[in-house]
Amino acid sequence: MTNNDVLRRIRYIFSYDDNKMIDLFTQGGLKAKRAEVCDWLKGEETDGYQNLSDRQLATFLNGLINDKRGKREGPQPEPENRVNNNIIFMKLKIAMNLKAEEILDLLERADFNISKHELSAFFRKPGHKHYRECKDQILRNFLKGVELKYHI
Repeated sequence: MTNNDVLRRIRYIFSYDDNKMIDLFTQGGLKAKRAEVCDWLKGEETDGYQNLSDRQLATFLNGLINDKRGKREGPQPEPENRVNNNIIFMKLKIAMNLKAEEILDLLERADFNISKHELSAFFRKPGHKHYRECKDQILRNFLKGVELKYHI
């Protein structure tokens, strides 16, 4: 999945308009213009399409966390320069305040079953012996489950 795919899916799931998307970027620390956001949301084959960088997606996800959970005390977290599916998954988990059982339920809604142990491996530090890379299929099914539960 591309960063732009993740951004489009989140927008669709929560029915965010352009102003809300701009606000989420701002809450994460990036002053995004409406034209930029629109270009990031376009399909890859569309004129004006722009790739969303890893840092920009991390900033958006930090803004989503701030919006859904409230800003935390003290200095705000610095957005990562490189994101992968594990980081995206973790940030979405934090933003929606999900427990393992709730994530497993969301995956089940998308007809995708994994064990609690397999799930916990995605949230470990990369150097940990039980760390496992989150593949596109898992992130895609998680987002599908979130869509089935939260999309109006």
